[in-house]
Amino acid sequence: MAEIRRIASREVYRNDWMTVREDQIRRPDGSDGIYGVIDKPDYALIIACDGERVRLVEQFRYPLGLRRWEFPQGTAPGRADLDATELAHRELREETGLRADKMVPIGLLDVAAGMSSQRGRVFVATGITEGEHDREDTEQDMHSQWFSRAEVEQMMRDGVITDAQSLAAWALFLLSER
Repeated sequence: MAEIRRIASREVYRNDWMTVREDQIRRPDGSDGIYGVIDKPDYALIIACDGERVRLVEQFRYPLGLRRWEFPQGTAPGRADLDATELAHRELREETGLRADKMVPIGLLDVAAGMSSQRGRVFVATGITEGEHDREDTEQDMHSQWFSRAEVEQMMRDGVITDAQSLAAWALFLLSER
């Protein structure tokens, strides 16, 4: 089956975290159109487990105007391309201060496949050692806390955790245990 082809592309916006481009496309039937795409680097999301506890971070999410609980996750600074496992260790340490002896990949997530090229690798971190966080300036309002698995699931049911990546990662985590 034929696919959509890019005919031309122009960058319409860029900052340290993303670019936005507008592509002229040709559909399989020969008709032309446009597609807006948000390009962001791939990220790592980490479910840090210590027995029956998991670690969450809470921070203010400006686009929503709300503080949200989610699993630690992020990209490398300056849109650098890091090995996914290295990035996972870095993000966990940066946001929570935790170090993990073991970082096991359990899946891949597409953030918003209809508008963004960003993908995320999900990891389970075990063999946890506590330490000091090393947050970026943009994360200064962040804090982290341990929760029981039951508490995390209740937070998801109650709409306290609404981050799509965290919800999808939890599904991958439960499937990985089967």
